[in-house]
This record gives sequence, C-alpha cells and structure tokens, in this order.
Amino acid sequence: MLEEINLIYARSLDALEAAKSMEALESWYRDTLSRKSRITLMTRQVGHLSLEERPVFGQRINQIKKALEGAYQERQSSVRAAELQSQMVDESFDVTLPGRRQFRGRLHPATQTLREINRIWGDMGFQVYRSRDVESDEYNFELLNIPEDHPARDMWDTFHTTEPGLILRTHTSPGQIHAMREYYPEPIRVILPGMCYRYEQITARSEIQFYQVEGLAVGKNITMADLKGTLSDFARRIFGADRKIRFRANYFPFTEPSAELDVECILCDGDGCQVCKYTSWLEILGCGMVHPTVLRNGGYDPAVYSGFAFGMGPERIAMLKFGIEDIRHFWANDLRFLEQFG
Repeated sequence: MLEEINLIYARSLDALEAAKSMEALESWYRDTLSRKSRITLMTRQVGHLSLEERPVFGQRINQIKKALEGAYQERQSSVRAAELQSQMVDESFDVTLPGRRQFRGRLHPATQTLREINRIWGDMGFQVYRSRDVESDEYNFELLNIPEDHPARDMWDTFHTTEPGLILRTHTSPGQIHAMREYYPEPIRVILPGMCYRYEQITARSEIQFYQVEGLAVGKNITMADLKGTLSDFARRIFGADRKIRFRANYFPFTEPSAELDVECILCDGDGCQVCKYTSWLEILGCGMVHPTVLRNGGYDPAVYSGFAFGMGPERIAMLKFGIEDIRHFWANDLRFLEQFG
C-alpha cells in the first residue's frame, strides 16, 4: 500500500502542475483531496494492515495529504495571478473602472428606535438603568404584587429554567425593585431597556422575545397628572405633535390606577388593519401609579413617596414609525428588510 500511495502522490503532483485554470484546480481538488477521493478512501483501509505497518502507513498518508494541500494553495495563487494578468492583457479587465461599492453594516431598526427612545428620555431627565435578563421568581412576580397563587400570572407565559425559581424575565418591571433598592432614599427617574421573553404564539404583532423599555419615577407628590403629562410629551416627541393618542384604563398588579397608551395606527391612518386588529389604534405602552406594595418592597414608604411606572415596546413603536406591517421581520434576518434602514 505504501508503493500505491506514493504512486498516487507522484501522479497527483503531475496533474496539479498541468492544471491551468481555476476550474481545473477545483476538479483536481475534488479528485485528490475531497472526502470521496482515492487518498481519503485509502485511509479507511488501515485496518487491513498489520500492527507494524499501520503507524508507518498512517504517518506517510498524512504527510502526503499535507504536502498536496500546500502544493494546491501555491498552485491556486499562481493560476489566479496568471488569469488576472491575462485579463489585463486582453483588456477585458479595465483597471480604470471604479472599485465595487463596499456594503457597510448598519443599525438594526429596533436598535435605532431604542436609541431614539433613550435620547428622548435622556432629554427629559431620565437615566438608563440596566437589569439582568435571567430573574428570580421573587423579583419577576412576588415583589411586584403577583404572589404565586395570583391569577394575573396567567398574563405572562413564562420560560422556566432547570433551576427552580429561576426564569427568563417576562417584562422589565423587576428592574423597578432593583433600582429602588439601589437608589433609596433618593428620588428616582430611570428607564430600563432590555430583552423580555414570553412563551407566546408568534403572530404579525407578537413574538416570543422582544425589547421593552421600562420607566420609573419615584419621589414626593408625584401624581397621575405627572404620568399623563410626561407620557403625552414623549408621544409627541417620537411620533409628532399631530399624531392622536389616547389613555385607556387597564389593570396591572404592580400599578394602581393603571392605564395603556394607544397611538393612532400610522399603517392604516385609522382605517383598520391586521396590525391594529382593525381598531385604528395600536397600544405602545402600559403605565400607572406604582402600587404601594411595590413601593414598600423597594424600600420606600408609600405614605411619604409616590411614583409612576410604564413599560413600552420599541418594536411596536418602530412598526408605527417605519410602516412595518409584521413584527416577525425584526428577527428574520432578511437583508431585503434590514437594508431599507440606513
């Protein structure tokens, strides 16, 4: 077998030297070094050799494969340079032509919207506060006035980990407790951007993972009027002063009273579409006055302090701003979609 492999090696070198084009080189590589080549198939015959012959043959065939791979790389460079030179001589390659445009990466539309949201809230005096994606059941639910037997837990379809009591956060609201316990007893004005995870059916308007921006303001004499005025100002800054908005009463265990902020659907101009469920409105955030129990769990005395909180979806906002009709586009990684956002 040693004689046979040495003969194949010599013939392969001769064939490599005779290859004058890139197509011929590719054909040589398939015949010589691919998984189905004769050399590769011979490595499977080592088991038929004696114990003394096996290491000698194995060492030799590895040397040959390494030598052929190196010779192929050198020949490939030589042939490519020769073809380029031939093109220039034949004037089929015009060196005076401008170079091909380099495609540059760009920010994802969700990232663009997140940065705009951060900038607006920064202008309004809010700081960015980061919290973790993997949370305990205590922070994600219990400290937010959602005990284990509370029916409101059905509102959040949760991803559980193999560690009991450890979950992927279903909302950024647990960050409220982290922020309050860190800042107490100082007043707070923070936003908490981050990724959330829910085991939901994927549709044109809902995903199993999505960004959320939580907001929290805690201090003395903060009222519902402060909440409405602040969020109305945010909506005017991001959608324009002429875009209609509305507040609707709602329920969240960690705020009381609670509301949702809707924006007139830009996609259909109020005529009704699949994204707004033919209501002419698209909900962009939930909000409310921080529940006294949550304030107390964060270390603040609800008899002295009050506050408001909100949670918004940047993807929903991006859909309105850019006229995107399906939230699934954000995670499909389709360049035809992403290249539209410079």
